[in-house]
Amino acid sequence: MTLEIAGGSSFSALTREPGRWTRRCTGGEVTFGCPLRTSERTPRVWSGRGLGLPEDELTAFAGQLKRVMKHEAYWLARAECADRRAGDAARWSPGRYDDEDDFVYFAGPCTHGDPWPGYRPARRFTIGLPQIRGLRIRVAAYLVTL
Repeated sequence: MTLEIAGGSSFSALTREPGRWTRRCTGGEVTFGCPLRTSERTPRVWSGRGLGLPEDELTAFAGQLKRVMKHEAYWLARAECADRRAGDAARWSPGRYDDEDDFVYFAGPCTHGDPWPGYRPARRFTIGLPQIRGLRIRVAAYLVTL
């Protein structure tokens, strides 16, 4: 009898390799997508209240935030924003780790369009470009504590 170590759908379902992130800047907002995630690893969004991400994907997501901040659309949105404190870290809570699901939750201005309360899996979520800086600060602060 031989044991196949690689391959097969049940084996690949157990991998925790992070999927690719997508991002699209339009109209003063950035929409992040994560189409390759399993439902257990899909980001959680409470529309208008917060965002939850798998802890092992925070480093990759921090890289996406960095890329957004390098984009011209980010700087134009910051310049046009009447609220000069929109990019402050205070717009987002410090990261809170939940050991039941290995997610880190940040309360803050994140949406996905679902009006129901509570955190829901979301393959796409949107954040106003001026708020990206504050989230990047909170994610970086959390990563330092690991």
